[in-house]
Amino acid sequence: MSDSVLSTRIALVTGASSGIGWETARLLAGLGATVLVHARTTAEAEATVARLVDAGARRDQLVELAADFTHLSEVAVLAGTVVEHYPALDLLVNNAAVLAPERCTLTDDGNEVSLQVNFLAGHLLAKLLRAPLSAAGDARIVNVSSSLHRTASMNWSDPHRVKKYSRVAAYAQSQLALTMATADMAPAGSGITAVSLNPGQCDTALLPLYGRVGAPAAEGAAAVVRLCLPDVEVVNGAYYDGGSVAPTAQVVQEERSQKRLMKLADQLVGQAA
Repeated sequence: MSDSVLSTRIALVTGASSGIGWETARLLAGLGATVLVHARTTAEAEATVARLVDAGARRDQLVELAADFTHLSEVAVLAGTVVEHYPALDLLVNNAAVLAPERCTLTDDGNEVSLQVNFLAGHLLAKLLRAPLSAAGDARIVNVSSSLHRTASMNWSDPHRVKKYSRVAAYAQSQLALTMATADMAPAGSGITAVSLNPGQCDTALLPLYGRVGAPAAEGAAAVVRLCLPDVEVVNGAYYDGGSVAPTAQVVQEERSQKRLMKLADQLVGQAA
């Protein structure tokens, strides 16, 4: 594939300091994209960019951005920085994710930590970056989800699972919410297409949740990047697995549940929006 296929594109990759996010940034840069490389701290972002350059990426294609997604105010500042410097944004890869901790842990914003980092941050970014995404004319949002979303249920009455907590259930719920929210990130007439995908079980920090041997992170990243390519047609709101559209949890297709989730998400991001 040509190393200039994405030479006019600007891509924001969240959670790019390791695993699938790092490999996605590397592959996008290799295809010529300007990559906004997000990490939790400035030091992590700088180290990530240095590693990408060592791996062959051109320094002038990489921009480091820092935001701790356990603080929604930092997500909003990140979005503001992107809007200020990039009036058109071609790609948003919502990849940042954390394992749900052993015990229920709430952020300073009052949200269960995996729900916030894995879903609410991406929801907020898609909202705050709608103008530059729309301005790009043919932008894509790619949400890195998980097959575990099919095992999940939304706990509407206790979304932070304070009363009955399970780390697997909390993580799976965060991935279900991200998958459910995908279509809403690309409303009709916005010029944006949004998809979610299962990148497969890869050898990343999330592997302990699956308890199996994982494929190299580069394999998962290749699945992500494929959905970013302009010559690969994708279906708005669809969920991909193994390169093709795959079944989702039933609730993902329920319009009433989608609207309920959007209302809940907007409430939970609160002042940051």
